[in-house]
Amino acid sequence: MTQRDYCRYRRGIGEATMTGSPGEDLALLAAPPTLRAADAAPSQELRLFGGPYVVDGNRPISVPEGSKRLLVFIALRRGRVDRRQAAGTLWPNGDDERAAGNLRSALWRMKGAGISVVRADKYALWLDPQARFDVRDLDRWAGRIIEETAVGADLRMPRCSLDAVDLLPGWYDDWVIYERERLRQRLLHALESLSRTLAKSRLFAQAIEVALEGVRIDPLRESALRVLVEAHLAEGNLCEARRIYRDYSDLVRRELGISPDPELQALVEGCGQTVLRTLPRARTPF
Repeated sequence: MTQRDYCRYRRGIGEATMTGSPGEDLALLAAPPTLRAADAAPSQELRLFGGPYVVDGNRPISVPEGSKRLLVFIALRRGRVDRRQAAGTLWPNGDDERAAGNLRSALWRMKGAGISVVRADKYALWLDPQARFDVRDLDRWAGRIIEETAVGADLRMPRCSLDAVDLLPGWYDDWVIYERERLRQRLLHALESLSRTLAKSRLFAQAIEVALEGVRIDPLRESALRVLVEAHLAEGNLCEARRIYRDYSDLVRRELGISPDPELQALVEGCGQTVLRTLPRARTPF
């Protein structure tokens, strides 16, 4: 900093804050600041639904094109990833040295873009455990619903359900296809479990809405249709249950050439008395 710059800086912040000689004041400016916990930068958030991209506060950050596959690979592995495995999987053409160089370049581009959700050492890469990650959040929510450990805040349908059904459309890597189907199945099972939980609490409107989401995701899925029928029967809407069953029966005969499970037919034709007897008259849990 020149003497002119120093004087300009001093006038800009006020004489009261700079009381020493130019040399003393410049030494103070050069000293690293002491950050309190409240001053620390908030963790970034990684979003794959509709992405991939990163959010820093309220500011979205685009992931460099050459770094996207590496970032997604690390995130979907749910743990530490060996650097050599990552390099060999993402850059299989060429020798190990070239793949390792491509990996270093991808990390460098992310750092240059201001993305700090990836941690690395000499041997491994992993997602910052403090960073929010939408796929992980949905996966954990589904686990709590399926395992019946959900609390009141969990008993709501996630907003990202449709995005979660088709994770990273247009990506055809084997490891993406596997994760896409795994997440889809986990979401469908969670929606079915959630609908039954809501119906048992006699929250029929919410139970039907959640069940309809499962049917919309996969119209041919019989377990999703069964949950919807059960919710209508539990509310006493036999006509709705039978109409939905007839539509589904026509659909699977037309598309698959099969008939619905006889147990589903018996459930509808039996007026749903079995379902009605199993529902306690409970108050809302939240």
